[in-house]
Amino acid sequence: MKFSALVAIVPEDMEQSAIDTAKELGAGGITVLNGRGISNEAKKTFFGLSYDGSQTVLLMVLEKSLALQILKAIKALVAPDSSGSKGLVFIVPLEHLGGIDANQFEKFEAHLKDAL
Repeated sequence: MKFSALVAIVPEDMEQSAIDTAKELGAGGITVLNGRGISNEAKKTFFGLSYDGSQTVLLMVLEKSLALQILKAIKALVAPDSSGSKGLVFIVPLEHLGGIDANQFEKFEAHLKDAL
């Protein structure tokens, strides 16, 4: 069984929607990190101070095909059309993995059987 790390960087107000979407599709565990984005073009706000907004980084270790399904679903949330994106989502393949719960293996196997 091949595993991937899925990383989703979403605006803070979309955090729960992205988590719910991932869990509905079969993600067992999600690590949630708070972040702050810095872009080339700072947004002007009150008294000339700039604010780029806070973001949430979601990290998941998933079976490869499940990671792709979740990536597509989160992408539909953060970039619903070609007018622009509100976040970023990508997958990194994992070569070696240790510490994953045995129950999670069973869930991934059940997911694969259902997909076939």
